[in-house]
Amino acid sequence: MSRRPGFPVQLELPSARPELAKKAGALAPAAAGQRRSVPDGVGLDSQAVRSRMVEKLAAQGITDPRVLAAIGAVERHRFVDSALMNQAYEDTSLPIGLGQTISKPNVVARMIELLLGGRNDAAGRLGRVLEIGTGCGYQAAVLSVIATEVYSIERLRALHDKARENLRAFRLANVHLLFGDGMAGYAKGAPYAGIIAAAGGDAVPQPWIDQLAVGGRIVAPTVMADGRQALVVMEKTAREMKQTVLEAVHFVPLKSGIA
Repeated sequence: MSRRPGFPVQLELPSARPELAKKAGALAPAAAGQRRSVPDGVGLDSQAVRSRMVEKLAAQGITDPRVLAAIGAVERHRFVDSALMNQAYEDTSLPIGLGQTISKPNVVARMIELLLGGRNDAAGRLGRVLEIGTGCGYQAAVLSVIATEVYSIERLRALHDKARENLRAFRLANVHLLFGDGMAGYAKGAPYAGIIAAAGGDAVPQPWIDQLAVGGRIVAPTVMADGRQALVVMEKTAREMKQTVLEAVHFVPLKSGIA
């Protein structure tokens, strides 16, 4: 296999395994001087705030301990605008600019749990993952706790830059941020154990299928015949792609090109 290319964002992961991330308490910026300011009295840095969110997710049906640990480790308020920080740990989507949003914690957890599907390597982690739609970088940070390597691609330059800024202080060595057309995937990083998309199209693009490893999964919102979006899981076997259509969802449209 050819050597993996270098990236402008290669940040250092403090905890290689989910249980260690949970024990550490938080996936927090590496240096206090690099941390985004938080309004006095909000208490968003508290582990208890994230723990309450994790408890709610568990009550809503999220069961994979790796997912719950990863969600509990990442400080979501560091990925939203200051004016919205007080809503960061509510189960709601929030605007991040350019008509895009940071997904609800429940949606992030649900999609990652589906991506895992009970699979893991000898160290208890998922392999290499491709994320379509970096957005503000939150889901990439959560994935970094679960996957050995994360390639995240964003088509909007302003959001790509925002994600780089948000993630810089976290120093996650296994996260690689790419600016480009997500519909084309990223062949240089293939094959992927999982591909997860934050935008919905009429069909899963063929390059994603081609770049998925046998045994791997794609989790993506997809437009159904009635025009509504549903969450779709596609699993690649040696002979075919197995598709399962799940619950209705609402994501931004999947678009080609860059802007």
